[in-house]
Amino acid sequence: MAPTARPTPVAQDVGVELQRVVDRWRSLPLDHALRHLPAVRAVVDRLAASGPAGGTAIPPDLGPGVVMDQLTVVVYDASAAPGCDAAGLAAELVALRRRLA
Repeated sequence: MAPTARPTPVAQDVGVELQRVVDRWRSLPLDHALRHLPAVRAVVDRLAASGPAGGTAIPPDLGPGVVMDQLTVVVYDASAAPGCDAAGLAAELVALRRRLA
């Protein structure tokens, strides 16, 4: 029996932009990633603070090897929150990806 696909709270445009950020991050040399880590952490922290847990679950800074997993989790949480502005979230991810260029 094939597994059934679970519905996702993430809008398609948000999912596409999230994947682009993750792909871009993976292609960065470590020194470049370290320079941009504070900008990524700012997005992670902001999304976590405005998420369903109300800022009580801001993930710790575990470095560049984990930050994309943390970003993915907070994007999913933000997308699941009532009244999520998917267009604004997608735009924020586009801006973040462009900063990583």
